[in-house]
Amino acid sequence: MDLRAYYEKVRAAAGTIAGVDAVMVSVATPEGGKAGVKTEVPREIAARLMADGRARVATDEEAEEFHNVNVLAKAKHEQDEAARRIQVMVIPSHGLDSRPKARN
Repeated sequence: MDLRAYYEKVRAAAGTIAGVDAVMVSVATPEGGKAGVKTEVPREIAARLMADGRARVATDEEAEEFHNVNVLAKAKHEQDEAARRIQVMVIPSHGLDSRPKARN
């Protein structure tokens, strides 16, 4: 493998990526890579994935869907964590009677 050509390919791919991070969509590979898996990675890793032919940059619609799904998943996780932290106090039933007890 010609490393000079490979890194030139990586630099060219990095030049096409706007921003610090990029949402990538995997493509099927002969090694068993699954197509359609979305992930957000730093620009340098995204460029390597593109140069290796393992992923492509997501369209604006795909990236927006990815972010929306993550926002919903985060909100659900936070709700589940808050529900898990709810504390329950057990009070004996004799302590709930508001009338004073008569002494005999």
